[in-house]
Amino acid sequence: MTHADASSTDPTAHPGVTAAPDPRRTEGVHPDHPDLDRLPLGELLDVLTGDQLGAVQAAQAAAPALARAAAAALPRLQRGGRLLYVGAGTSGRLCVLDATELTPTFSWPPERAVPLIAGGERAIRSAVEGAEDDRAAGERDVRATGIGPDDVLIGVAASGTTPYVLGALRAARQAGALTVGLSNNPDTPLLREAECAVLLDTGPEIISGSTRLKAGTAQKIALNSLSSALMVRLGKVYGNLMVDLRASNEKLEGRALRLVMHATGAGEADARSALLDAGGQVKVAVVALRLGVSAAEAARRLDAAHGHARAALGEA
Repeated sequence: MTHADASSTDPTAHPGVTAAPDPRRTEGVHPDHPDLDRLPLGELLDVLTGDQLGAVQAAQAAAPALARAAAAALPRLQRGGRLLYVGAGTSGRLCVLDATELTPTFSWPPERAVPLIAGGERAIRSAVEGAEDDRAAGERDVRATGIGPDDVLIGVAASGTTPYVLGALRAARQAGALTVGLSNNPDTPLLREAECAVLLDTGPEIISGSTRLKAGTAQKIALNSLSSALMVRLGKVYGNLMVDLRASNEKLEGRALRLVMHATGAGEADARSALLDAGGQVKVAVVALRLGVSAAEAARRLDAAHGHARAALGEA
């Protein structure tokens, strides 16, 4: 088809305007379902949800790279370093979500999970025009955190070319921090410049170019998996129990009680009493009940074991 032919059939084409092919796979036109807008609603939802399976497959393929990133990050976090997340648009909002959820889930100090999104907090709910193109702002925002060698910066960009994220990555490298890059396109600047590169190769979107779909889902899976693996290795989990949760509402208080009962075999009354003595700290209550010691002694043993319940219990 000639350019003239394309202009005559494509209502969005503009005569005299040409565009070079974009090499980024996320920007490609999906070969399937060119009649997406004509599908019956049920079929449309089947297509949209089915395409998300590609996100799971991409995250699974990236598991070895995520493991390498976790192994590199762990010593820094054990020395007191922080997790810094950087992104723009959908990627930035996913960064904010992952950083925010670490505190109620694992009692991770909020000052040690720092999300940076292009355009600042306003960009969480609104698009901030041009913010993602400001490389210098990315550098400034990272430097303003006082980033250092024990910190870990996770830069996320579906395109792998977002200037704000690349600027942030540059500032982190200059400070000696570990840099992790997540991109949905191969051979991008983000993957080349990050010390730990994680490719989430999701390909074209079913709604072409809308990386809030499976590219975003793959990023969510990867961020969730990476941070959860780090928390497990840092002693925030006993077995597969979330023993460092922060019980900040009635639902979580009930969950804390059930966790203590499950981990110790104690009845509800004893578990509730142990939790009360432990100031609501599930891990302290578990160690106290399992060893038959006071909450204060359980806390001391946990401190000596660097917060690892299994080690405090002599099971390591």
